[in-house]
Amino acid sequence: MSSQLQRVTISPQQRQDKTIALTYEQKHYLERVLRLKKGDRFIAMDGKGKGWLASLREGEAIAIEPFSFEEELKANLTLIVALPKGNGFDDIVRCCTELGVSTFVPTISDRVLLRPSPQKLIRWRRIATEAAEQSERAIVPVILEPQPFRSSLQTVQAKEKYICVARGKNPLLLSCLQRCEEKEIALLAGPEGGWTAREVEEANECGYTSVSLGSSILRAITAAIASVSLVAAIARSGSRYREGNAIAKYDEQSRLNVENVRE
Repeated sequence: MSSQLQRVTISPQQRQDKTIALTYEQKHYLERVLRLKKGDRFIAMDGKGKGWLASLREGEAIAIEPFSFEEELKANLTLIVALPKGNGFDDIVRCCTELGVSTFVPTISDRVLLRPSPQKLIRWRRIATEAAEQSERAIVPVILEPQPFRSSLQTVQAKEKYICVARGKNPLLLSCLQRCEEKEIALLAGPEGGWTAREVEEANECGYTSVSLGSSILRAITAAIASVSLVAAIARSGSRYREGNAIAKYDEQSRLNVENVRE
């Protein structure tokens, strides 16, 4: 029942003991959009992993009891994205928040034309909050300020790091992830036109493995979402891929042994 309740992200300042002071926008959303009445319940979350089952009151809410979440990925995933033109990053933030990204690092590479204003960052963070609520996540992803490509390489300290390269003979990202045991993963998704050779070389020098998303040349937005989808699929399945491969090898060996005995 609780998992079906609407989620609203609150700031630490809004909660005092069991009382939750709602903003005008939150009250409007709960009362006018969702049509909740006094006494109706919803989930209040702090966007950092904590939540409370809350009951609506006049202009505020009461935290009834703590609420535990189980929807987060088992991997801490950072997505470094060369900013696409227009509002393309809006779609990346929305979709990749739903898929489980923990941190977004918008970067300005050689082929990036967009120079976002401070208002863009505010918009991206609002989109991330809305997407986290909609997808019933416990954590609202962090979105860092846009930074130069070289700086972004140094920002991320993940143990497993990949740069998606459209052309060249590179291993598939999926294959690399199936062998990966790390819980901290970083992905570099390129701009329209792809990374320059110099950028790929710099990333490799910083520990990023060049990988492929397949033979098709994907749009920048598609590539970012596709790469995150692969990580999410592997993280949510745990070690089933590796176990499945081991079981398949065991079954094949058993079949050969039986055939040898028959002969």
